[in-house]
Amino acid sequence: MFETISYLLAGNDIQCRAHKAISDLNIMNDLADAHPVLCGTIPLAIDVKGSDLDIVMEIYDFERFKRTVKMLYVSLEGFVLEESLVRAVPTMTCNFRFGGFEFELFGQPQPVERQHAYRHMLIEHHLLETNPHVRAEIIRLKEKGIKTEPAFAQVFGLVGDPYDELLALGDKLGV
Repeated sequence: MFETISYLLAGNDIQCRAHKAISDLNIMNDLADAHPVLCGTIPLAIDVKGSDLDIVMEIYDFERFKRTVKMLYVSLEGFVLEESLVRAVPTMTCNFRFGGFEFELFGQPQPVERQHAYRHMLIEHHLLETNPHVRAEIIRLKEKGIKTEPAFAQVFGLVGDPYDELLALGDKLGV
């Protein structure tokens, strides 16, 4: 379902506006070789004011990625490009604003399907589909400033690191 952004067109106002911004930017085509996937709260319709568009990618050549995003997005407001380690995995992030949204491009040298952001989103989607009554509570917690994974952990009674526990729950559920 999440491999393309076409599902956003059948969504709420924010999802439709996100589709327009992503399409106007042409980011999915311009970075197609990195297999970009929109992840996070907006695809799940649990976004709150200020939620960003997280685009997760498979990046092996960081220098090439840096050149490409500088060429495409350096002129956009708030452009920042950083290289770091996230949970011991080399990571590139690029942030900027466009079309009324904050964008975060997030790339690691592994397939998107194995990256935590994507896996978390699939698990959260499954939990929302099988427990639709929790959506309002997740949004309420997020509006109070609680991050997405800790909100799910709280609602589903997960103890420990919410990011790891959500992955463990997904493994148990076969998601």
